Amino acid sequence: MIRRAGPADAAAIRALTRAAYAKWVPVIGREPRPMTADYDAAVRDHLVDLLELGGTLAALVEMAPAADHLLIVNLAVAPAFQGQGHGRALMAHAEEVARSRGLGEARLYTHGRFAANLRLYGRLGYRVDREEEHPQFGMAVHMSKPLPKDGASRPPAA
Repeated sequence: MIRRAGPADAAAIRALTRAAYAKWVPVIGREPRPMTADYDAAVRDHLVDLLELGGTLAALVEMAPAADHLLIVNLAVAPAFQGQGHGRALMAHAEEVARSRGLGEARLYTHGRFAANLRLYGRLGYRVDREEEHPQFGMAVHMSKPLPKDGASRPPAA
């Protein structure tokens, strides 16, 4: 079941995100930005949808609607639920949220060293728009995907 998060969910969101991103600490030598984010503010200022399976928080997607696109701020899947398609399902859900708001594009960014994430987003039809070096956080890879109104998407890269 997917449901919208409320203020009471902030601690669980923080815990899931910290667990999901822990594997990246040795890759980049520090905690990724989502591990230190303010989830009280995220629940207040963004759309955060939670995937619960059997009463357990399995995954989440944090979204920030803008005038012409939906920014996918965070996609996190609890380690016990990774590799089972829940991330793909929440990405599809986020794209439907964008379409329901009349937004024709989904955008996201990820760390340039998160190779598995880059592959997943590429398979889902996202393309690299730009890479940007950030002095505190490293290489940010910005990606986007047009969202036609009919639900069709561009084909994955060859």
